[in-house]
Amino acid sequence: MPAAYALAHLHGRSPHPDIIEYLERIQATLDPFHGRFRIHGGELEVVEGEWPGSVVLIEFPGGMADAREWYASPAYQDILRLRTDHIEGVVVLVEGVDSGYDPLARAEKLRAADPGGYAR
Repeated sequence: MPAAYALAHLHGRSPHPDIIEYLERIQATLDPFHGRFRIHGGELEVVEGEWPGSVVLIEFPGGMADAREWYASPAYQDILRLRTDHIEGVVVLVEGVDSGYDPLARAEKLRAADPGGYAR
């Protein structure tokens, strides 16, 4: 089963003590689901398009079920407003790929599904 990720594109931050409290409490909400930060507002270089703001990526090794359960958990829901009241953004839960993922296999699957639409 591939890992899943919570990916956040955050912008429009306004400093507030609630943000500090959110940061102090979030790891305890992740622990029961083995969630861990992989990216948390580090250096960002935009090489295509525009990306105002920062990126947060949290990994859930147990997959999408764990990511969904974390987000819906009472512990996380209890602190969510501490962030959303002061930082705008988009958060998605997304399934990763297995370690042996090959994009060629995906291309072949797409071509087989619509042989006329993906002419060479």
